[in-house]
Amino acid sequence: MAAQRRTRPAAGSAVQWRTWPEALGLFLRGATAGVAWRIALPVGTILTLVNQGGVILAGKATTMTWIRTGTNYCVPFCVSSLGWLAARRVERDGDA
Repeated sequence: MAAQRRTRPAAGSAVQWRTWPEALGLFLRGATAGVAWRIALPVGTILTLVNQGGVILAGKATTMTWIRTGTNYCVPFCVSSLGWLAARRVERDGDA
């Protein structure tokens, strides 16, 4: 039996999207930011401490260290945003 796809948005949510351009528009307008930053802040901090903490605390951070640190926050922000969007996707007419 095939897995059933979600056809309704998350409970209490007025935000819906059907096409990837609509989802991208929601992301670019900051619709996901309220949830995503609350995930990205602690996860990014933990990743930074684990991956670059020693270099930063030793005072040997380079430009590349700070780029990596920024990435430690961007990745969980994007993943959280995708989760938020996935919960609000509705199928287009004719999708199965």
